[in-house]
This record gives sequence, structure tokens and C-alpha cells, in this order.
Amino acid sequence: MVRKSGQFLLFVVAILLTATANSQAQTVLTRHVRQATHAGQAQPIGRLPQDQVMQLDVVLTLRDPAGLKSFLNDVYDPTSFSYRRFLTVAEFTERFGPSQADYDAVVSYAKSNGFDVVGGTRDGMEVQIKGPVSAVEKAFHVNMMTYNHPSESRSFYGPDREPTTSLKFPLWHISGMDNFSIPHPMFEKKSDYARAHGIPEDKVVTHATTGSGPSASFLGSDMRAAYYGGSALTGAGQNLGLFEYLGTDLTDLSTYFSNVGQTNNVPITLLSTDGTSTSCVDSRAGGDCDDTEQTLDMTQAIGMAPGLSSLVMYIGSTDTAIISAMTTHSPLPTTIGCSWGWTPADASTLDPYFEKMAAQGQNFFAASGDSSTWSSSNEAWPADDAHVVSVGGTDLVTASAAGPWKSETAWTDSGGGISPDSIAIPSWQSAAGVINSSNKGSTTLRNGPDVSANANFTFYTCADQTACLANEYGGTSFATPMWAGYIALVNQQLANNGDSTIGFIDPTIYAENESGGALTSAYTTDFHDITSGTSGSYSAVTGYDLVTGWGSPNGTGLINALAPTSQTPAYTLDASPTSVSVVVGNSGTSTITTAVSGGFDAAIGLTASGQPTGVTVSFSPSSIAAPGSGTSTATLAVASTTATGTYTITVTGTGGGITHTATISLTVTSAPVPAFTLSASPTSVSVTQGSTGKSTITTAVSGGFSAAIALSASGLPTGVTAAFSPTSIAAPGSGTSTLTLTVASTAATGTSTITITGTGGGITHTATVSLTVTAAVTGTYTISVSPTAGYLYQGQSGYGVVTITASGGFDSKVTFSATGIPSGVTGSFSPTSVTGSGSSDFTLTVARNAPTGTYPITITGTSGSTTHSTTLTFSIYSRNEKK
Repeated sequence: MVRKSGQFLLFVVAILLTATANSQAQTVLTRHVRQATHAGQAQPIGRLPQDQVMQLDVVLTLRDPAGLKSFLNDVYDPTSFSYRRFLTVAEFTERFGPSQADYDAVVSYAKSNGFDVVGGTRDGMEVQIKGPVSAVEKAFHVNMMTYNHPSESRSFYGPDREPTTSLKFPLWHISGMDNFSIPHPMFEKKSDYARAHGIPEDKVVTHATTGSGPSASFLGSDMRAAYYGGSALTGAGQNLGLFEYLGTDLTDLSTYFSNVGQTNNVPITLLSTDGTSTSCVDSRAGGDCDDTEQTLDMTQAIGMAPGLSSLVMYIGSTDTAIISAMTTHSPLPTTIGCSWGWTPADASTLDPYFEKMAAQGQNFFAASGDSSTWSSSNEAWPADDAHVVSVGGTDLVTASAAGPWKSETAWTDSGGGISPDSIAIPSWQSAAGVINSSNKGSTTLRNGPDVSANANFTFYTCADQTACLANEYGGTSFATPMWAGYIALVNQQLANNGDSTIGFIDPTIYAENESGGALTSAYTTDFHDITSGTSGSYSAVTGYDLVTGWGSPNGTGLINALAPTSQTPAYTLDASPTSVSVVVGNSGTSTITTAVSGGFDAAIGLTASGQPTGVTVSFSPSSIAAPGSGTSTATLAVASTTATGTYTITVTGTGGGITHTATISLTVTSAPVPAFTLSASPTSVSVTQGSTGKSTITTAVSGGFSAAIALSASGLPTGVTAAFSPTSIAAPGSGTSTLTLTVASTAATGTSTITITGTGGGITHTATVSLTVTAAVTGTYTISVSPTAGYLYQGQSGYGVVTITASGGFDSKVTFSATGIPSGVTGSFSPTSVTGSGSSDFTLTVARNAPTGTYPITITGTSGSTTHSTTLTFSIYSRNEKK
């Protein structure tokens, strides 16, 4: 191969890494090696110094994961005896946490490998350890490497393989083994937004004309007026937690309240979960900390729930340490906000803690992000985890300063979409009707957000002991603590009723808003349905959507739905599906579901009316036993004589002096006509004299067709024979047969139409195959490339010479092609073909970001049905390498 400048060389580099082997090593159940490392996108540049001190958080496994999932199914099932009978921290540990023996074994193992144990508890399922890199590599059988970050101008450290241990049982996770992803707050500056979208800052749309703060900006109290609007509930008796990666300066919080003429009465606690500093020193004072996120989190949570018993900032450097403390701290925070985003090596890392929260009656809100539609490069985690409530953004207009809600649209940068981490869709989101053609969601993967609130650049903020700002910051960072404060109001009302906390709200709100494939009548009472506005690939639509979720909270409507004060006995009656299609002579079913509330306790009898002649409806069971929650299968049997058409069947439930109805749309269709189809693939076959060609004949039956289908061929020219294997498709008639066309050396060249006939069950169908007979090629040829091996640097191009050498009188056209060309490289031939002997320049152009490595490229010359190939061994080197 020739390079445009310089000499093309072939070079092989081998890197030998050593590690401690352990034939009885136990696995760690989550991933720790980054995908970029696996894929070679992050190139190693060295190893961490052996004496560098690291702090890790070792997380133990749940003792009974299957039992926990079963418990959660029951505790969130309104018909279950266990409904909202949440566990205490100690009860959870006793049933599902690690055993004392296992916890002690981890502590002992850490100490024996040279670590100091600096934190963690059995209740928190974690052991916090500190020690040198040499201890990390010895204990977990890894090499701690440094790599060039593939998308950021920095290096990062991480293990070169998945960690293992010499313990007798597996671990769940080891946090702190890499710094590939640096957590970032989910707020956005208006100036940054304008710059990113190429518009002047004063052209950014804002509705900040009705706030009660400076320059008509919104305060946290304005959000309370818009989304709650009452005064009775303040969050009294409730404990709220905020998930933070940095500490804060509480002087900034005091400045905020002083500037707007308000007083904060909520006790604030700054809790370090792993030794991380709780202070935040800004750059003017010689530090590098910004407490904008931390302060706005507090202002929005307190603004919504000004009477909280406590607000705790859980501050740490590793996610597991922070969330572990949130599941064990006393008093336990039952509503939690997280306005940070980061990308873990394994998206299931925090699932045991999220499940623990759900079991303990806690709810975790996560900001959905401020960069529009989720993607692999615009990560959503933890907002796309199936165990959290994902909070999107809106653009809110209020009726007046500190006034009620007036209107709301989707915020243009609201994060949302389909899980980039391929997290499966949870059962409550897969209910009929939630995901539909309007919202364009996924029926297999988790969709987000779940709910939303104001996130536009309309807020008043104070931070870093500098001048406070009005209408400069926005983001789902604001909406998330608002929702955490709002649920504190819900939990206060539940406590006033003598009930437990609401816990994880997603199973409840999805069931509350959608039933039987349709929106419920309660939906618009509970939520402001945001139906206009677009963010990225998705738009706000009626009902659930992937920009605003179900929408924003509708005052006391949602509070009363989640924490009803009325105890009037009642029940609901629903049918699913609500539309059933049945062929005459067959039957269909619909599930009738009843759910009781307010102390209803009676059997509910079921009857049907409205069925046409020839249709009978039966129920199994015929009534729902007391207390009245349950299901019955309605079977709709359709006689063969029933007239086709659509009928409305009314299902009536009667019990406890209450009657409710639900309807089923029954469509009766005629019996299908037995039939089959016949097709050939390919439909055009080219065969050289003296050779054979093939086509696959496929049959597909419908309408109850059941018979063997015999195959035959006609229209064959002289010298051509046809054979089928098998000669017929066995009953019921769906299948394939291979048609072989054998062309004699004496057959005339040209194109003929072969008719394939299929006959079975009294039905005949045909398909055609176009047969082209070409002259036999005389002689032969060889193909070669010079040089056979070579290299290029990133950003260069070069070429090799491909030669066809004919013999035996060969004078046919040979067309060139190549396979195995690596990504980031393009290849072309000039000319693209030769006749007889000849040569072509094969040019390779390497992009500046093409991956380095060595690749075999197969170059093929094709003439009719004859092919010959040769191989070029091609290497790509970095522009910085010297070869």
C-alpha cells in the first residue's frame, strides 16, 4: 500500500497486564468496568500509584430478593391485607438485609486486606472502607488503571476487570472504584440555554411576570400557591430528605428568605454520609464549590412545605453511601428529592436501596434532566430507574403574584423519553392505554418522566454569597424538590387520618389516572394535564406523555385522591378489555375488576344485558365475595347463527346497596375463508450454462386452511429442469420448499419466466421466477493486492493496487468489492471493474477519529457466479504514534 506521504508500515503492540488469580473467587453481582473500557474507546495510559488512598463503599446483597419483590407486590396492592403495612428499618434488616455473620465477614475481610473500616452499618447494607490502591487490587483482584476519557478532556481511573473476592458469598456492589462519571446538578442557566440554541438571551421565552419575588420571579411559596393553594397542610410532622453530592453554605439560604421578606421555620441538618465535607466554600473565599443546586433544593422544598419537622441534606461522595443513610437515618425521610444526574457502570446499582425505600414507605423523586430527549449521550439516570418517580419540567403561568395556577405548557428542555439504560417497563406503566400512538412511548422499556412541575427560567435564587439572581436559572432541579414537598403535604393528611405514609407513588397514580385503556374521570381532578409544547422528539399530549408525564399536581385534588378524608363505603367496577372481537361460533373474554374503598364490605353480584340473539354471557365467579375486591371472567359465547356487527354489552355489579355498570363493545365477525398464499424468493435467478440456481417457495395459510400443497413448475426452456425439495408442503400448508433449476451446458442463453403452481384443498395459486441463462465463462483468473499489508495514521488516505491476472482465454468483466473495512474508514476502487487482465487502485481514507487497530480487509473480484478473493492486512495508528 502507498501512503500520500511517508512510508506505510505494519506494527504490532502487545500489553501484558498481571493480576492475582483466585480459583475460588466470588463475583460481585453488578458491573464495574465501563462500557467505554470494554469497547476500547477508553485507552489505558497507566496505573494508579500503589500508595494512593481510596475510599470505597462495599454493598452487601439482599438476603431474599424474590421475597422482597413479593412483599412489594402485596404492600402496593389495594386488595391485599398487607396494603401500605410498611416495614421499619429494623424489620427490613431482619427479613431482607444481610445476616450479621455475612456483615461481620465483610468487615473482617476488609481489615485483613489492609483497609480501615470508616463507616457503614448492617441496616444500611454497606461497609465503608479506606486504604491504598495496593489493598484495593489485592482484595478485589483487579488492576486500578488510568484511561483517557472518550468524551471529556480528562483522564479517569477504574478497574481493568470485574472485581471478585475471596469471601464465601457474592457482594452486590463496590462504589468508588472509578471516576468516569462526575455527578452534575440538573439546573440550567438561561444564558447557557441561549448560547446552546444560538439565540440572544432576551429571546428566551419566559412567563416570569406573575411571581412575587424580585423582577416578578417565582419563589418557592409561589409554587405552593399554584400547586396546592391551601393553608391547612404545611408538612407538619413530616421529614424530608435531599440527595446532595456537595455541602452548602446555609448563609445563602438565610439571604434568600431575608431578601424576600420571609422566615424559614424548618430545622435544617447537614449530614455527611461518608466523611464528605458539609461546607461549601465559593471561589471568592478560596474554594471551588457552588451551592446553587443545594440552596434552590431547600428553597423549593420549604416553599412547598413550610412546616416540615425536619429537612436533612444527605451529603456524600458515593451514591450508595448517600442513599444508604437515607434508608436508615432517624427520623426516616419519607419523601426525598434528588436533583443530580450521573451515569453508573451498572444501572441496577441502587435498586436494592430503592426497593428498600418502597418497603419502608419512602418515595424518591429524581429530576429528569434539562437537555431534552434522553439518549445514550444524554443520560437520564437515575430518573429512568423503575423504582423512582421521574420529574419533568413545565412552563407555568399563574393568575397573579402568589396567585393560583392559570395555565401550563411543556418546558422546551424537559428531559424525558425511553430509558437509555434499557430498563424494562414496570408493570404499572405497561397498563393498557398508558403508552399509545400519541405519546410514542415504548411498550417494553421504562418511559419518563412520571410527573412534572415548573422548570422554566422563572425563579429567584441565591448562592455563593454573591448577588441573588432573578429569572436566570431553571431546570427540573426546581421541580423535583417541589414534588418532594408536595408529598410531605399528602403524608401529613394521611397521618391526620391515622394512616401510613403514601410510599412509592407511581403504582398508585398510574392506576388512578388510567383504567381499562382509558383515562379515568379522576385524572383531571388530580393533575393539570399538560397538552401543548414540545421538547426534543416528544410533545405534550392528552394524558400521559414523555415530556411532562401525567402533568403537575392539581391543588388539593391529588392530595385528597392519595389521602382521602372521606370514608364513605364505595367500590368501582371496570372491564378489561373494553372491546372484544369474536368470530361466529367462538367465544371471547373480558376481566371484570372491582375495588372497594371506605370500608365497603359486601359481595358484588354480576349480570349482563344488551347481548344480541345468539350471544350468551357468563361470569366466573358469578359474584365477587365480600369484602368485594376481586376479579371475574366474563365469557361471551357467540353462536354460529349470530348476525355480524358491533353490540354494547352492559355489565352490572350490585352489592351493599350500590350499583355500578361497565360496558363491553362486542364485535361479531364472520368466519374466515380458508386460503393460502404462494411466493418465491428470489423472484429472479441467474444461472450459468452447466450450473444450478435456487429459489425458496413459501406458503402461508389463513382462515383455517389445512391441507397439503403440491408444487409443480411450467414454462421451463429446453435444457432446464426443475425439482422441489420437498415436492409438497405438508398439512396444514404453511412451510417452504427449495426449487432447484438445473441448466444444461447446451441450454440456450436468455431470460424465461418459470411458473410455480401450488395446489391443495381445492385451491390453486401461482408465482413466477424469472430465469436468466448466461454463457459459461471460459478460462479463469486470479486476484492479488500489493502491498498485502500496510498502515495509515488517523486523518490520512492511501491506496493499494489490486490486479486481475487472466488465463485460459478468460476475457469477461470482473467487478471489485471489499468487506471488513473498519468504522471511520471509507474504501473505493478506481476503476470499479476490469475486463480480462487489469488493475485498480483501492483507496482507503481514514477519519481523524477512526479507532486504532489492525483489520483484515477482504477484496473480492466477481465475474458472473465466479468469485476470487485476497486479503489486505490494514492497520490504523494514532496521529501521536511514531512507527
